[in-house]
Amino acid sequence: MPPPPPPPSRRNDSKASAASKEENIYIPSFISKRPFYAGEEGDATDYLEHQRLHKTKDDQTKWYDRGKKLGPAATKYRKGACENCGAMTHKAKDCLSRPRAKGAKWTGKDIQADEVIQDVELGWDAKRDRWNGYDPKEYRRVVERYNQMDELRAQLAGPKDKEDGDGEEESKDAGEKYAEESDMGRHQSTATRQLRIREDTAKYLLNLDLESAKYDPKTRTMVDAGATSDKAAALFAEEGFLRASGDAAEFEKAQKYAWEKQEKSGDTSQHMQANPTAGEYYRKKEREEAERKRAERQKLLAEKYGETPEMPAALREAAVTESEQFVEYDESGLIKGAPKVAAKSKYAEDVYINNHTSVWGSWWSNFKWGYACCHSFIKNSYCTGEEGKKAWEASEKQRTGANLIEEAPAQEEVVEEKADEAEPPKQTAKKRTVEEMRDGVSEAELDEYRRKRTAADDPMAKFLGKDELAR
Repeated sequence: MPPPPPPPSRRNDSKASAASKEENIYIPSFISKRPFYAGEEGDATDYLEHQRLHKTKDDQTKWYDRGKKLGPAATKYRKGACENCGAMTHKAKDCLSRPRAKGAKWTGKDIQADEVIQDVELGWDAKRDRWNGYDPKEYRRVVERYNQMDELRAQLAGPKDKEDGDGEEESKDAGEKYAEESDMGRHQSTATRQLRIREDTAKYLLNLDLESAKYDPKTRTMVDAGATSDKAAALFAEEGFLRASGDAAEFEKAQKYAWEKQEKSGDTSQHMQANPTAGEYYRKKEREEAERKRAERQKLLAEKYGETPEMPAALREAAVTESEQFVEYDESGLIKGAPKVAAKSKYAEDVYINNHTSVWGSWWSNFKWGYACCHSFIKNSYCTGEEGKKAWEASEKQRTGANLIEEAPAQEEVVEEKADEAEPPKQTAKKRTVEEMRDGVSEAELDEYRRKRTAADDPMAKFLGKDELAR
């Protein structure tokens, strides 16, 4: 007698699951029936396949190749390419390469290859994954750098710490022990110190007057020297005094020197933040050169006109030279009445096209931007000047109906003048003479009176003397 068959759970058939069971007649049709939007294709053995949970694999690891270039670079500048580096995949405004004094458009040298632009289609979660595209192998560099620093600390510690048992651990943790102590030994992290105390009043709340000093949120300082004498102006004066004293003034001079060098010669190697050593070196060299030239000129003058008693350097710097020019300073240390210098930006400003005298966006009306010189809403239009303003005013009156209101009283005045002209002048009553009064009423006058008098029972009597027709 053969052994009984094993239960369904112990069979070797891989399809022995809930999908291979017979159809359950007690399941409602709205659950067992496959909906139209689920498609007609499916597993024939599983009548409830559309009810199963299908896990979709979202490829969240897909990312674009950062910094990958397309083959060899071009040898000649191409029309429409970046003016700075010569690549076709971006414009000069979006170029991430170092700005050159003369771009590849004019020199035709060192043209960079085009970047690889990929269309990466990511899901909802993959787009918001802040670690998407991160290579964990990059962290090895951080670990290696820290290991090298530990080795250097151990070498600098020397054999003294090796004699003690805990010496090695102390030298190893020396940097971490005092890591948060900075700024003259303050035991407080930099991030915590920058938080504002609740009792302090914010700078931008000192004075909300539009004519007062302005608060620049980017630099967190008070700007606009034309402020009135109030708390905000006093605060601006205090900040101006702090900026003009100590190392802050020296830093401002170094920053100004780097900017002027870059504007004049296009040399970006003397960047104040990227390469402060080079900037300080060249600035010091230029000062020494200026001092040497001054000494040579003074020597020549002394040889020609004779020497004068030399003034000490401290007194020479503190000496006040006489001048006929009167200059008055305000409480912030700025010259009174001096014109305000507008801040420059890297974008082109005050560029007038098509004979316009104002820029696009200088005028706004009816939720549209336009030119203030001719009231034109079309950006590429030619300037029409005052005629364009008059045409715009006429069109606005036509659109709002203001011209109809103005024309109505004028028309009424014209009608009244015409009516006055049409009416014949009324004859004044003629005075009767003494002879006429003696003779009495003549036959002709009596006949005229009979013709002109109005009868009370006449139905047309009320229309006499009127030009209107009865309706």
